[in-house]
Amino acid sequence: MRIVTWNLWWRFGPWQARQKAVLTALRELEPDVVGLQEVWAADGENLAEWLASELGLHWVWAASPVPERWRARIGDPSADIGNAVLSRWPVVARDVLPLPAPADLDDGRLALHARIAAPGHEVPFFTAHLTSAVHASAVRCRQVTALAGFVARHRGDTAFPPVVTGDLNAWPDSDEVRLLGGYKTAPAVPGQVLLDAWEYAAPAAPAATWDAANPYVAATHEPSARIDYIHVGLPGPGGLGRVREVRRACDGPVDGVWPSDHAAVVADLAERADGA
Repeated sequence: MRIVTWNLWWRFGPWQARQKAVLTALRELEPDVVGLQEVWAADGENLAEWLASELGLHWVWAASPVPERWRARIGDPSADIGNAVLSRWPVVARDVLPLPAPADLDDGRLALHARIAAPGHEVPFFTAHLTSAVHASAVRCRQVTALAGFVARHRGDTAFPPVVTGDLNAWPDSDEVRLLGGYKTAPAVPGQVLLDAWEYAAPAAPAATWDAANPYVAATHEPSARIDYIHVGLPGPGGLGRVREVRRACDGPVDGVWPSDHAAVVADLAERADGA
């Protein structure tokens, strides 16, 4: 089962040209389930819906309840922003969690849950977008605590482990990422462990998803960092859902256009138990 997470940089930059590049990049990956952040909707169109149609996938979307600050940045009072899930298999349930933030930082970040009817096992899938302010680690810790509880409420009785994707806007050794994992510090939900899929990556593999090699990132003068993640619960019986491979993707221009300011992360998970 191929899982992808990717922040699509909303309607910033040359978004119309980037839209085509995003489609090309996703088509080449041939994903089974995709968690997307900074997805736009405007004038009766929705980027997630369009991508799903072009790729032959199911889709669900959740709009930010507080988009005004985003709209002010591009001078468009009508554009919405949110998270989306694309899936090869039907989505049989969904839920949305607004993530807590103080008033001065609240721009409507959220987590989206989609329960996916994959062959053999339903998959509890989540995608989230945490606050981006560099100094806001404490806020992200509150958001991770809420997200972990959201996962616990929706993981259900399926043997497939929960899959949590998203732009966490935090470095791997940060308090918030350690808290979400629950294996380098006490977990936010007792007994709930979510492994960072990158633990299975080749040691020398390029890791930065916020990469100064990308001209959109270079313009910010910020350091390169890995801030986008796929976390997976402990494997089910026979290694069901275990991470088989993980890598960075969508990390270069497509026909001369960089699709996003973020690179994507791709993880291949075991669809079946050993011997099945």
